[in-house]
Amino acid sequence: MTAKYEAMLIFTVKDGEDKTKELVEKFKALIEKNGSLESVDEWGKRRLAYAIDDQPEGYYALYNFESEGTLPAELERVAKITDGVLRVLTVRK
Repeated sequence: MTAKYEAMLIFTVKDGEDKTKELVEKFKALIEKNGSLESVDEWGKRRLAYAIDDQPEGYYALYNFESEGTLPAELERVAKITDGVLRVLTVRK
């Protein structure tokens, strides 16, 4: 049974724009491989409410997708072990 999900990822901007775009594409490919990606809304570089790892800014990307219930857990697992990801939050719509 599939469900609709929304995942917000915040990437570091200290490694440069190319590295950030690479990370956005990495997670886009992961979702497309295991589910149906509806949209990717890149909010761009924004100031964080509080510093995360001594970084005042982050690059926000919002992924809307439909998948089986196992993909959100896998997405969060991969995000937590990937250098350059500051935060991840996945919710079921």
